[in-house]
Amino acid sequence: MKHALNRVIGDIEDQFMDEIEPGSKFYLEVDIGKRAEQMGLSGLAGDYRNTGVVVPLKRPAPGMKVRVDGRTFVRYAQFDSGIAVAEHVARETGLPYRHFVPNDSMILNFA
Repeated sequence: MKHALNRVIGDIEDQFMDEIEPGSKFYLEVDIGKRAEQMGLSGLAGDYRNTGVVVPLKRPAPGMKVRVDGRTFVRYAQFDSGIAVAEHVARETGLPYRHFVPNDSMILNFA
């Protein structure tokens, strides 16, 4: 399962590679379960449904935006790529990570 989870995380990192800006207040959220399902990893899809990946963006995305209190991301971890996940998910990957320090106010972008 760790290998499959790492594939999904890697796929998200690859998709947004040029748009990621660690420390940005603008972000997208990508559902790990939905992405796993799209990749044909149905076993992982059920385990991680509604588990989000925070993708900090260089600039706001077009579309609707919602302001979110940064305290929402307590116990989140950030990978070297800049994306962040709940700390328990980061531990399950086995990848190196550090504590995620969000802005006081974050802006969720819906694309």
